[in-house]
Amino acid sequence: MSFQAYLDAVEEKTGKTPRALVDEANELGFGAETKAGPILQWLADAYGLGRGHGMAMVHVITKGPGIGTKHLESTGSHRDESDTLWLDGAASKPADWGGARP
Repeated sequence: MSFQAYLDAVEEKTGKTPRALVDEANELGFGAETKAGPILQWLADAYGLGRGHGMAMVHVITKGPGIGTKHLESTGSHRDESDTLWLDGAASKPADWGGARP
């Protein structure tokens, strides 16, 4: 599963876009300096997210939408189309999106 697919699944599970969850996390005081544990606990308690989906959200909450290029060149199931994750919801993602808008 690609990193982006994890975020799309988070949206399906929570009914909120990743950006809305980042905004909510920031309102709760979570940010770049927050350890994963408290964020994972909040996501589990509030939304029933497991560790894998929670860790995808931990990344965007603490580091933003940029990801490394490790899987951009691969052909496997972990391949991402861009080094920037789409946070505004799967339905709003243009079909030809390749990372132009974070």
